Amino acid sequence: MSKNILCIHHSSLLVADTQASLKFYCNILGLKQLERPNFPYAGAWLDLGLQQLHLIELDNPDPTTGRPDHGGRDRHVAFHVINLDFLKNDLEKNKIKYTLSASGRRALFCRDLDGNALEFIEKNE
Repeated sequence: MSKNILCIHHSSLLVADTQASLKFYCNILGLKQLERPNFPYAGAWLDLGLQQLHLIELDNPDPTTGRPDHGGRDRHVAFHVINLDFLKNDLEKNKIKYTLSASGRRALFCRDLDGNALEFIEKNE
């Protein structure tokens, strides 16, 4: 552990359409939107308990196609979840493709509307 750095405060992802992304992150994944400063570009801040996820609406310099099918082989943001089956049901209901972790652990990967890879790991109590 660092002598000075405590934890990650937030991660940010580039999105093409903040409102469409909020439907995914809030309505499907169940995150809560937070207030955010009035920046000269669109975006949203989402609550993750002690951390946040920032969606930033800017031109994406990275290709959104040609990425690995399995998000574990791409840069990604990982989240702990209480119940992986609950998330799988929500993803399937909304026709969102996902892959299970190749390691056999209780985890899955999916992509958001902009191709950002997301990992969800079931947290053992």
